[in-house]
Amino acid sequence: MSSVQTGLRYSVEHEWIDTEASPAKVGVSKVAADALGDVVYVDLPEVGATVTAGETCGEIESTKSVSDLYSPVTGTVAAVNDDVADNPALVNEDPYGAGWLFTVEVETEGPLLSAEEYAQQNDVTL
Repeated sequence: MSSVQTGLRYSVEHEWIDTEASPAKVGVSKVAADALGDVVYVDLPEVGATVTAGETCGEIESTKSVSDLYSPVTGTVAAVNDDVADNPALVNEDPYGAGWLFTVEVETEGPLLSAEEYAQQNDVTL
């Protein structure tokens, strides 16, 4: 069953961001991970690259499909999760923990939803 973690903010494209951390940590929600199925490959932005809120910055490939990864904010990528690159299944196993994707030095935020708003929009529990 999909769930939403409180304390994070979410994009309508199903990315989460922890803006309390500096740099901010980004991943995909459990809703997205469940919909994707078994993740087999992730293409993440490069460290130092500029990402733009609402624009694609990578891809996530599963046994079902290939989905674009969207940045929830505009800023500079500070780090990528090499563990996810080596073991993409972490996105399914622990999307809010070990399955984070990249960190970003935030310049501006895109439109983000609270955990409550995201849960309501996707008809899932907190």
